[in-house]
Amino acid sequence: MSADESPARDPRTTLFYARSVHAVARDLVGCVLRRGQTAGRIVETESYHESEPACHAFVGETERTRPLLGPPGVAYVYRSYGIHALLNAVAEPDGVGAAVLIRALEPLEGVEIMRARRALERPEQLCSGPGKLTQALGIGLELNRTMLTGGPIEILPGPGCERPRVVAGRRIGITKAVELEWRFCDARSAHVSRPWPPAMRAGRRRRTQ
Repeated sequence: MSADESPARDPRTTLFYARSVHAVARDLVGCVLRRGQTAGRIVETESYHESEPACHAFVGETERTRPLLGPPGVAYVYRSYGIHALLNAVAEPDGVGAAVLIRALEPLEGVEIMRARRALERPEQLCSGPGKLTQALGIGLELNRTMLTGGPIEILPGPGCERPRVVAGRRIGITKAVELEWRFCDARSAHVSRPWPPAMRAGRRRRTQ
């Protein structure tokens, strides 16, 4: 069995998520997120770990943060600023507070449904942000703590055999730990929440720990 065929590289398995949150965040780029009749290719993610203050688990275990401690592969859905539901995939082994925020999708299926929910026409704007994509796919707080491995929200291997060229940079929309380069994007995608500088779109890679 090749590395690409191993359970640790298949988002339909718990083993995929029971790894470094940064590896999971990078490998989710190019996968397909499906909810009902709607689906999109993940083009942008961010990783969060309990060791840094931008992560909800940094404060320790509370009723709100308990899903972040596992099991890996569970959905952590919370409301941001009292408005938007944001979808995260819990990562790392049980007991470690970490998750990957799904920041942007390229719409693939159910585009007309997404347009109706978002009251927008341009495909590039339908899912180009974490709150936009949950609205477009109909993901709400009732899906918090559901499994992403066969639950009502599914994450599937990406279409085709060519992997996206992933670039890493600083996370956006936060005020703490802003220096960490834990944002991962498909360098060629026009559907990301914030465009990359031209030099990075051309293919420059950055390493993460």
